[in-house]
Amino acid sequence: MPATLVLTNGQIYTVDPARPRATAVAIRDGRVLAVGSDSDMKRLLGPGSEVVDLDGRFATPGLVDAHVHFQHFAISLQNVDLEGTATRQAALDRVAAFAREHSGSGWLGGRGWVQDAWPDRAFPTAADLDAIIPDRPVYLSHKSGHAAWVNSLALKIAQVNETIADPPGGQIQRDAAGRPTGVLFEDAMDLVARHIPRYTVDEIAAAMRRAQAYCWSVGLTGLHDFDGRDCFLALQQLHEADELGLRIVKNVPVYRLDSALGVGLRSGFGDDWLRIGGVKIFADGALGSKTAAMIAPYEGEPKNVGIVVTDKEEMLEKARQASAGGLNLTVHAIGDRANHDVLDVYELLRKEEATRGGPRLRHRIEHVQILHPGDLNRLAALDVIASMQPVHATSDMEMADRYWGDRARYSYAWRTMWDSGALVVFGSDSPVERIDPLPGIHAAVTRRRADGFPGEDGWRSQERLTLDETLHAFTQAAAITSGQAKSQGSISPGKLADLTIFERDLFEVPDDELLSVGIAGTIVGGTFRHRTW
Repeated sequence: MPATLVLTNGQIYTVDPARPRATAVAIRDGRVLAVGSDSDMKRLLGPGSEVVDLDGRFATPGLVDAHVHFQHFAISLQNVDLEGTATRQAALDRVAAFAREHSGSGWLGGRGWVQDAWPDRAFPTAADLDAIIPDRPVYLSHKSGHAAWVNSLALKIAQVNETIADPPGGQIQRDAAGRPTGVLFEDAMDLVARHIPRYTVDEIAAAMRRAQAYCWSVGLTGLHDFDGRDCFLALQQLHEADELGLRIVKNVPVYRLDSALGVGLRSGFGDDWLRIGGVKIFADGALGSKTAAMIAPYEGEPKNVGIVVTDKEEMLEKARQASAGGLNLTVHAIGDRANHDVLDVYELLRKEEATRGGPRLRHRIEHVQILHPGDLNRLAALDVIASMQPVHATSDMEMADRYWGDRARYSYAWRTMWDSGALVVFGSDSPVERIDPLPGIHAAVTRRRADGFPGEDGWRSQERLTLDETLHAFTQAAAITSGQAKSQGSISPGKLADLTIFERDLFEVPDDELLSVGIAGTIVGGTFRHRTW
């Protein structure tokens, strides 16, 4: 049976212990036919076969982002981007420029501001926005996605004033007189967000086409998505039209749990393009907004221990329902209290699952940003997957030290998780961070920012991973996490032909140059989706 495509003259890093390195790979009908030497693979050529000379380029299994909000990422490409604004005024200038270029009376959206990166570290206000855009509602998400900055017109439309109470799981920031300042935390964000006209499924699908092409250009072949129903509908629309070119694992928001159980949906249902993952629950908030739930207060704020979004009792009830229905759990937990509570829930759940029998479900914790010392080995002991995002550490290192003090030694602990025996899988949390995997790879092996900060050894360097461990976390670990290890995660005969091709061998590149390595090609299902040569 001849190959339809043969890649030769490459540096193939297979992530397959049976044959870790090769120079060529043969592909047929979207799957890997064989891996080996140039001469051996050329023997598999037949009439109509295509041969592509990699000219020494480096190829890995297709990189997978195991935590992304794909709908929000796609939409963010057409809203104002506040990422990297060094001052409040710089953020306002960018909003004003965007408003001039996109005139109208409808809602103006954006995301990416970080008050902690500004010189005064003070939260912005509605009055700041009113000075430049008083006549159309504005809603700007914090980089973490756990706070929103809105103008007075947005507050007026939502009837958020001094008489309204904080919703459960949320907080309205107020001035000394009790008036809303224009910043909303956690579930309070929805007080305004619910008034923003929703994008139609057609509009989301159109945005996803553009976003998908961007993902290919940075080397991604698959995503684990954490957005809602409309995202799933748009993905299905693309799939039905044969336009879906990324492998998507779709997680279900907990507020849709009853619907999922009602139709008998189980983890793993679907096909190689679109399949069900787990049920997503939020345990707490985020570091940047100081809403991550902590056992002890934030440094210098004796009354602030963050926000518990879902308490332990409610979480256990939902977890039991999902598990009994064959659905994995995947829980957002940032703070040490949140992670502790989630692990307590998983401990009880594992005992119940063992009594009930049946297959062992693949439960996850998303982020695992800081753990209490007593919890460092519990993920491994409970067979819970550590779904982490390397770029969070390099973005947050100064905040972590400032807000968590000495406790920060137990934060972003990839090496600790790896050495404990927990499965570590990596992603970006886009659009909170760039969806590009190379910054994540660089962060994981250096614990440094692009400019070299905080120095040669990186931040808390004992938590660095090696390059082969990092690539495992972006490839094989993602396949194990989603129950697809038999068909994805390595360049092996019989597996799906998903590959990421780099201009240079990552193992030969100095750490400081990892960020400048170009993505030369992306193959999904044996088809080039992106190619530069």
